[in-house]
Amino acid sequence: MRITHWIPILFLFFPFAKSTAQQKKYVIHTVAFYNFENLFDTINDPDTFDEEWTPTGLQRWTYDKYEKKLVNLARVLSEIGSAENTDSPTFIGGCEIENRGVLEDLVKQPKLIEKDYGIIHFDSPDKRGIDVALLYQKKKFQPTSYSNIPLYIYKQSGNTNESSKVSSEEKTDDELQISTKNYRVYTRDQLLVTGFLDGEEINIIVNHWPSRSGGEKKSSPFREAAGALNRKIIDSLQRINPNAKVITLGDLNDGPYNKSVRIGLGAKAKKADVLPFGIYNPFEEMAKRGFGTIAFRDAWDIFDQIMVSETLLQTDYSSFRYWKAGIYNKSFLIQNSGQYKGYPLRHSTTEIGFSDHFPVYIYLIKEKK
Repeated sequence: MRITHWIPILFLFFPFAKSTAQQKKYVIHTVAFYNFENLFDTINDPDTFDEEWTPTGLQRWTYDKYEKKLVNLARVLSEIGSAENTDSPTFIGGCEIENRGVLEDLVKQPKLIEKDYGIIHFDSPDKRGIDVALLYQKKKFQPTSYSNIPLYIYKQSGNTNESSKVSSEEKTDDELQISTKNYRVYTRDQLLVTGFLDGEEINIIVNHWPSRSGGEKKSSPFREAAGALNRKIIDSLQRINPNAKVITLGDLNDGPYNKSVRIGLGAKAKKADVLPFGIYNPFEEMAKRGFGTIAFRDAWDIFDQIMVSETLLQTDYSSFRYWKAGIYNKSFLIQNSGQYKGYPLRHSTTEIGFSDHFPVYIYLIKEKK
């Protein structure tokens, strides 16, 4: 039996004429993204640099710690978007995922198991072994195709040991890994999933763009290339179907105002500026208002973003449309003491935590028949 959630939304056509207000019922779906921050199992994979995340590694990553991490993530994922939708997200894009096995363990957690999440995941060429994936509620979404699209970027020949030149304020857990043979920068693929949501075709792209290892300016061309690849994928979908509904989401390691997003992807901050085949980014206005998903030295930025195609902005709600977006930053996700008070409560040697990022979400709505 299909379970459809709906919400009443009050539209006021005239600000002061309450008599003209009418209540309509809408089907609602939450689309979420979360950087899981180092979701590793405890087993050493000889093909990746995961030794730190083993019982004898630097993190002393035991099975008990791994289980606590899963419990923490499941709590967050089950609650994202709950302010307007009591059901867990229909779609959850994720990154910093070691393999399919950790996702299988995650969706079996008590907070999630009844939602019956499906998993779409590919191993990526990232040398740390961290990938992107999409979780989806099987009773609501039926995938018809999915593929991993590689990002080919290269560093100019020379010293491939970037970390030796990086200042302390530019260092990151997500160091760029560069081939000594052809200078390729190994990073995450972009995951494209197409399928039907309540009978309507939806396309979702899950991203984790190259890090700022080596410095924001120096590494920017890599993310600009990622933005251009994302735009190319969207263009290809729109050539096949000019009315394609596209959602692109992920940890972009850039803010909404950076070249990779504004130029590479061509995203716009205001709906009125989005032309046919264009992309709308609701998180740019949030960034201007001082909101953030990640903090560094008391400065906030929004690296985690969800953007939608112009076809999801139209005002005919007989079909799924974008409603609104948000950052899920409840108090239990926030460090409440110490040097990093107010920051996302991430993993440390003394506390498992959640992630160094806050999750983000949007709502899709359609008028209930």
